[in-house]
Amino acid sequence: MLAPGRAGSPASSSASDRAFLQALIDAEAALTRAWAGLALAPGAAASALSAVTAADLDARSIALRAREGGNPVIPLVADLTAAVGAEYGPYVHRGATSQDIMDTAMMLVARRTLRPVLEDLERTARALRDLAATHRDTVLPGRTLTQHAVPTTFGLKAAGWRALVLDARDRLTALRLPAQLGGAAGTLAAFTAFGADDPQVLVASYARELGLAEPALPWHTLRTPIGDLAGALALTAGALGKTAADVLTLSRTEVAEVTEGSGGGSSAMPHKANPVAATLIAAAARRAPGLAATLYASMTAEDERPAGAWHAEWEPLRELLRLVGGAARGAADLAEGLRVNADAMREHLGLTHGLIVSERLAVELAPVLGRARARELLTRAAERAVAEDRPLVDVLGEEPRLKDVDLADLTDPTRYTGSAGVLTDRALERR
Repeated sequence: MLAPGRAGSPASSSASDRAFLQALIDAEAALTRAWAGLALAPGAAASALSAVTAADLDARSIALRAREGGNPVIPLVADLTAAVGAEYGPYVHRGATSQDIMDTAMMLVARRTLRPVLEDLERTARALRDLAATHRDTVLPGRTLTQHAVPTTFGLKAAGWRALVLDARDRLTALRLPAQLGGAAGTLAAFTAFGADDPQVLVASYARELGLAEPALPWHTLRTPIGDLAGALALTAGALGKTAADVLTLSRTEVAEVTEGSGGGSSAMPHKANPVAATLIAAAARRAPGLAATLYASMTAEDERPAGAWHAEWEPLRELLRLVGGAARGAADLAEGLRVNADAMREHLGLTHGLIVSERLAVELAPVLGRARARELLTRAAERAVAEDRPLVDVLGEEPRLKDVDLADLTDPTRYTGSAGVLTDRALERR
């Protein structure tokens, strides 16, 4: 109820309590299958454990009993052992430690959540590509420090949004999500004691069973996978947040250069059509850095198993996955429904009486008048244009020294967009 940005999104279910419980069960089942693959556990034990699902267990009971040992794996193992019976119970959790199962489950939940996130990023990128191509030459005021600067194009703006989305996609795609298996202190000693001649073969089989990367080392206190995931997720939230921030600014009533396809209503003001999608994406972008910071702080994990650092990761990581999942869905909907008001953009180019092209005039008039005189003339002309509420071109037209200068061309904002079109084309070449 308090997280409308992710409500109903794929991430809300793929990172739910039940989904996390299922990932824990999947990790335990994969371990038993790996043992069976080495002929060190009965195949029937692996089949029995693999048949157990989250629906078969009491998640609330596991959560409450987790307080006793500090993590949910301990009560889970007890319940799984009971579920498969006395004959196969000894093969549950064989050689593993709680962190092996928790870390592996986190990687499974991350992988399962990132799939729809990446699909939504592709949707967003396609929609932004269409916007950029359609509005390649649609001119609007460029704004720096909230004020009109020089003209730019909406095509270049949308192409920039798309570039950020693709940056996020590339970083998420490049993530290496490894399984975790190291035993009590990361030495794999128990696996040897249980009969594995080469425990690394068991680790490799375990990773394959799960579809995760094989770890080079147990990473109980080597938290690169979590740090990488935190960084990629935070960057994704920020990338989508940039688009949202621009849409929020451009959709203000007095600007109205863009509009969300279907705005949200107000409980008090019937006329409102709020930019809700952009608002919720912006909210996610503001929360993500704090969650990522907690995950980065947890990298300073002492010894071979930390007290608190590992435990501090679970909720922030899941919430970060959910936030980004909701933001990605919202961004796709936003980009696909965004409406562009080219007329408003064109009208706003004239709000400063032509001063938006003062940079061009300073460059072009310097060879005619000299740099210092050109600057002095433009300063006076700008002051008069504002004070007299007149177009700058009319004021400059009264200057005899400029009678041979094509002022209409020089003061046309649509003729001063630099390489915006070329830059847009270049950006859209990226797949």
